[in-house]
Amino acid sequence: MKTGSCLGISGMKPCCNVLILGRNSSIFGCKLGKRSRFPEFNSSRSQLKLYCLMKTNCFHSSKVLRFRGVIDSNRRIFCDSGSNWGHSRVFSADLVKNNHHLRSVVANVASNFRSHSNSVESRVNDNIFEKIYIRGGANVKPLIVERAEEVGKDEGKENDNMVNVNDGSNVNPELLSKENVVESNLGRRVSEVEKEAWKLLREATVSYCGKPVGTVAAADPGDKQPLNYDQVFIRDFVPSALAFLLNGEGEIVKNFLLHTLQLQSWEKTVDCYSPGQGLMPASFKVGTLPLEGRDGEFEDVLDPDFGESAIGRVAPVDSGLWWIILLRAYGKVTGDYTLQERVDVQTGLRLIMNLCLSDGFDMFPTLLVPDGSCMIDRRMGIHGHPIEIQALFYSALRSSREMIIVNDSTKNLVVAINNRLSALSFHVREYYWVDIKKINEIYRYKTEEYSTDATNKFNIYPDQIPGWLVDWIPEAGGYFMGNLKPAHMDFRFFSLGNLWSIVSSLSSCEQSEGILNLIDEKWDDLVAQMPLKICYPALEHEEWRIITGGDPKNTPWSYHNGGSWPTLLWQFTLACIKMKRPELARKAVVLAEERLALDKWPEYYDTRHGRFIGKQARLQQTWTIAGYLTSKMLLDNPETASVLFWNEDYEVLENCVCGLKGGRRKCSRLASKQISMH
Repeated sequence: MKTGSCLGISGMKPCCNVLILGRNSSIFGCKLGKRSRFPEFNSSRSQLKLYCLMKTNCFHSSKVLRFRGVIDSNRRIFCDSGSNWGHSRVFSADLVKNNHHLRSVVANVASNFRSHSNSVESRVNDNIFEKIYIRGGANVKPLIVERAEEVGKDEGKENDNMVNVNDGSNVNPELLSKENVVESNLGRRVSEVEKEAWKLLREATVSYCGKPVGTVAAADPGDKQPLNYDQVFIRDFVPSALAFLLNGEGEIVKNFLLHTLQLQSWEKTVDCYSPGQGLMPASFKVGTLPLEGRDGEFEDVLDPDFGESAIGRVAPVDSGLWWIILLRAYGKVTGDYTLQERVDVQTGLRLIMNLCLSDGFDMFPTLLVPDGSCMIDRRMGIHGHPIEIQALFYSALRSSREMIIVNDSTKNLVVAINNRLSALSFHVREYYWVDIKKINEIYRYKTEEYSTDATNKFNIYPDQIPGWLVDWIPEAGGYFMGNLKPAHMDFRFFSLGNLWSIVSSLSSCEQSEGILNLIDEKWDDLVAQMPLKICYPALEHEEWRIITGGDPKNTPWSYHNGGSWPTLLWQFTLACIKMKRPELARKAVVLAEERLALDKWPEYYDTRHGRFIGKQARLQQTWTIAGYLTSKMLLDNPETASVLFWNEDYEVLENCVCGLKGGRRKCSRLASKQISMH
């Protein structure tokens, strides 16, 4: 048996701690099983890519090795295996430093690993001593190899200054003083409200193995039953990530992207059924577990939720889409595109796209999802093809097309992405758009048309037009309806879907202007005393009882049923800056600024005009805080917004499906191209 490529620290044979450098490694004389999976790390200045063998058919025993990271001042070199066969030991930094023989062994092993790394990055500082240690625990797979310029120097100082995860303030306490947030890293002065917001955002930061990996959903000091508000949600972390990125702090975002990527490969089962590969978790929680037989020593663990614990057991469709959007934003803001090029990141990206683009029975290019699969995560009648998911899907497709490395194995996927972009753009612009002209057209629809040239393609009955809409729609302006299905149009206005359609250019330039015109015209309904209504109008009376099932949390003008959500401020700001109307965003920010700090940063507001703090709203809601900070920084530096939104894609317009059949009229996308080119 060849042992040159493995590391074993054990008093028995065979060694119980094994590192495999690739799926085809033959150090055991056989290849790994097809179902074996490896977390993957990049061989950059801070990390080397290594593969950790968790379970293979090469072992006679069926036990899975459980690698643990010991949380104490000496956890730096090696950590033990959870297996009880073999006697593994933990070596401290001082022990290795003072033991020439052991130091030589570790250096040789690290050099051997580096020589076999298949990272696309160049190797740097090969002669530097590598410190190797294993982090994680019962619920985590990664094996991390980190490089140190000088072993033993300032060892453990960073972790000594970190506050325990469960203490509620998981950052270096020195960062929490107001003096350290007087100015942002971009060199501008900040107000007292912003100082408080930055302090609370940093207090909400969660650390895993001494590194920041995200922010909790809420850190309400008076909340005795946090439920899942003490977890890191992918969708909730996006505004926090943007705030950190715009402030020049990229480490937490990179850590978040990599750790959630590792969770993607976990087995996910609900009642003996496993969803498709590529599903990202809705959230994860960082916890600690005591090490058996070691008083005072603990291990960090990640506990993800893929929907199996969520209300209604709904898979988080939007999590993977937000992850892709954030991955693109990280590269655009920091200029670090090496993260996108990593093999594991490219694999995760393709898995999400394959899941979204998988064939089904649907006749439409829109993504079919169940109720509660996005920000509105409770029963609200959005099952089918909600505009929020379509806008996120479109921007995720465009982001993936930018980031996927094209080669023989990905060229078919890129073609599928291009085709879906074209079809999705046409479908949403043509059939989801609502203005006074379109309402009049629907009002005159004929029904039961059986023809490929039918005008009423979805067999919509004119009586579906709600009475409130006839008097509410302005002469100028319009919006994308909330949902479109056979014989059903949901005419409610959903803010996130419409705003993100502007940001992603799913809407044409003319439609984007129309959406902002509508918001401006209907300010008292959609913004009122607190931006921004999640949807309008609220479901009431019998309609509320039937559609929500009588949900006591989604009562009319509360929570997802017409509540006002300050976190939507950053999407609104980004859309306004893109359309060169920042004055609208400033008006909303000033309005929110007057109340948010005084009200202790609530999750949402209730009543038709957003006058009351939500009846079940958590205080110190992190994405409320981060949404405000992101909006302020975007308005102060509007040029930075250009890297976060998408401009019109003329290639998508040229591939319009209308060109497939001769004699068809020009669609709105071709008209949009002609307008844009003038």
